[in-house]
Amino acid sequence: MPISSNVALGERVQIFHPDLVNLYGCRIGDDTKIGTFVEIQKGVEIGARCKVSSHSFLCEGVTLEDEVFIGHGVMFTNDKVPRATAGGALQTEADWQVIPTRVCHGASIGSGAAILCGITIGAGAVIGAGAVVTHDVPPAATVAGVPARLLSH
Repeated sequence: MPISSNVALGERVQIFHPDLVNLYGCRIGDDTKIGTFVEIQKGVEIGARCKVSSHSFLCEGVTLEDEVFIGHGVMFTNDKVPRATAGGALQTEADWQVIPTRVCHGASIGSGAAILCGITIGAGAVIGAGAVVTHDVPPAATVAGVPARLLSH
């Protein structure tokens, strides 16, 4: 699992085990930390002073603003109706469109959360561990559960 030559790394980015990540075509901001067994796909943009914990998956279309925390094993999606095939043949990039997701400044996402595509998580919001986020989360809100529900705002 490599760090591709097309990854744009900011200054002082820490990747604790570079041989145990899969990063390609993404941008990672200054002073950000990337844990072991993380995959960050092309087109992902990560701001400054973020932390992405081990075993997390950031797919194409995800944007993390500055100072975002991603817990262990967080999964993002980028397709509302994923399919293996189109017209009987394996799908290619031409067969579907990425649906973007934004995590705003200072938000925190707990371990094991699943973030569906097309969502905005507001600045300073907190997502509980194991939550399945299916709708936008307001700034400074706390959500948890399956599906995630507002606990405080």
